[in-house]
Order: sequence, then C-alpha cells, then structure tokens
Amino acid sequence: MAELVFFSGTMDCGKSTLALQIGHNRSARGLQGVIFTRDDRAGEGKLSSRLGLVTDAVEAAPGMDLYGHLVEQMTHGGKVDYVIVDEAQFLAPEQIDQLARIVDDLALDVFAFGITTDFRTKLFPGSQRLIELADRIEALQVEAMCWCGARATHNARTVGGEMVVEGEQVVVGDVATPAEQIGYEVLCRRHHRKRMTSASAHAATLSPDVLPVTTD
Repeated sequence: MAELVFFSGTMDCGKSTLALQIGHNRSARGLQGVIFTRDDRAGEGKLSSRLGLVTDAVEAAPGMDLYGHLVEQMTHGGKVDYVIVDEAQFLAPEQIDQLARIVDDLALDVFAFGITTDFRTKLFPGSQRLIELADRIEALQVEAMCWCGARATHNARTVGGEMVVEGEQVVVGDVATPAEQIGYEVLCRRHHRKRMTSASAHAATLSPDVLPVTTD
C-alpha cells in the first residue's frame, strides 16, 4: 500500500542525508525514483547533504504540477517506482495535494522531508498541509543540538550572529553561513524564546560583571 510519509525535524538533523540514503537503497534494488527539491543549498536541481553527498534532482518551481510531471514522464515510457521530495516545506499547499494524488492515483510511495516551522516558530504552509494529509509523520531520530547542549527544537534566523524575528518567511541560508551574513542556528525552546544564540551567549560570558560587589 503506497504511502505519503513526512519526515520532519529542525535544520541540521540529517533530513537530506536520509533522503539520499532512501534513494540509494531503492536504486540498489533496481528501482527508479524521481527526486524533487526546492532551493537546495547546492543550487538549482540538486539534493545535497551537509556530509558532502549530492545528487541531481528536479527543481520543484513555484506553480509546477508535480503530479503532471510524473504522468508525462510515465506516459513517455519513463519508469517511476517512488518519489522523494526534499525541502518540502517550501512547496505550496496545492503541490502537497499533488503529492497525495501521486500516492492515491499512481500508487507510488512519496517520501517528503522538511522543516515544520520557520524562524518565527510558525508553520510553513507546505508543512502544515503535509501534517494534514500525510499517512505517516516521522520525527528524525538524529537530534540537532542547541549551543547549550540541549535538544534543538527551533530554527533561528541570525544576522551578524544576532537572532531576528522579522522578515520574509523564506530566505535561503544555512547553519554554516558566516556570522556576518544572514544565516540560521538551531536552538532549544528556552534559548529561542530568549533570542540567545551561540554568539550572543559567548558575548555575555565576556561581559563585565554588572552585579554589585560588596566587601567586608
């Protein structure tokens, strides 16, 4: 029975690595899949992992009919046994509906990987629709860690190392982006609420003691 499976987690928890592994395992058994992605860090039409692995993919551009793309490929003799979608949070809700239709009408497994919430802790529209439609939702077992050592549960956008909570929902960046640029950092809920990044925490430890000091 074909399924729509949503693998979710914060940045830096191995989603793309798992997507590549699923594709590798199936191709090793002679199966052929189609990989969709959007705004990958490696560039258009690529699926990449922070471990350095990369493969070609189909760029799921805004307005693209994913179901129609597969039907056309299969009509012209292309073999498709499964579908992988990375950066699924960037897809429009109607494109998520198309993924569900691929499962229901074409009987293909669809494995979607994405971040659930944005830097403001608000659901991405694509992720929200996946939660509503997925047959299964799987939380990644490789937990990203906050700078404090706790489990990271939230994605923070940073500028110059400082957390920001205003701006466009989608701004492509990475946890490895230089601090002076727009980047991202994964934080535990406590430090996301306090807007305390690793850079600001480090600065705080270097600040002079502001508490009054008394001597006898």
